[in-house]
Amino acid sequence: MPIIEPKDQSLKELKGLHLWHAELSSCAQRVRITLAEKNLEWQGYVIDIPKNEHATPEYQAINPKGLVPAFVDNGTLLIDSCDIIDYLDKKYPNPSLRPEGDTMEMQDWLAAADKAQTDLKLLSHEFLFRPRKDMSEDEVEDFASRHNNQVLVDFLREWQGSDQFPKEKLDAAVDRTDADFKKLDAALADRDWLLGNEMSLADIAWMPNVHRMMLMDWPLERYPHLCRWFEQVKARPSYQKALVEWEPAGLQDRFSRYVVERQKETGIHVTAFGVLAKAAA
Repeated sequence: MPIIEPKDQSLKELKGLHLWHAELSSCAQRVRITLAEKNLEWQGYVIDIPKNEHATPEYQAINPKGLVPAFVDNGTLLIDSCDIIDYLDKKYPNPSLRPEGDTMEMQDWLAAADKAQTDLKLLSHEFLFRPRKDMSEDEVEDFASRHNNQVLVDFLREWQGSDQFPKEKLDAAVDRTDADFKKLDAALADRDWLLGNEMSLADIAWMPNVHRMMLMDWPLERYPHLCRWFEQVKARPSYQKALVEWEPAGLQDRFSRYVVERQKETGIHVTAFGVLAKAAA
């Protein structure tokens, strides 16, 4: 269900729009972009993921999955990003971010973007987030004891427990992401935006994913129509305000240096896996 009953009953008393988010969370980026497109005022609460603030009892009483974002509109709680942006467009329809008439295609794009989060998380942690401070075994077990989301606990253990995710996992994630980008590219062959001549929630759902792959030096030139679309995306004030400006100062340069140095020192780069490796051979 998009709307959930909060464990923290004080949320029901909140007035206005409230967003619990993280600077680099792609899911939070979707929500911030939608809020910016609609010029809505909101109060934010930054959850520091590297410091494991999402594992606190207080935050898990807001979002039982222990993930960001969480969103409250005058006491109504939603916790999944695609549900949140769909809710926002229905509740605050001016300007509208959906096509007229049948919106099934939009819902399909939202569902596909939501499904793609698993691969985005894996690839981001492998090719961008490795320089984060290693956690000790005790710190990992402390996180596991405090966080209710077993899927996330298992992911953290695997990421912290090795210098690289298994090759077969990386190959599969690269292949699925490439397939998603090819579908996006095909849809954009004769359209300015995914659903026609105007930007919609479908585009917003995919903006952070393409941006994230750009940061890890994914060869976006494989998808010419998607590249043209992404140039349009980058020109939107909402992209700058809600995504780029929330990135810590100098982050893109640090990521770029890490990607180049890791490839030079170890040969590990996103293009060394899956269909990207075959294309480069």
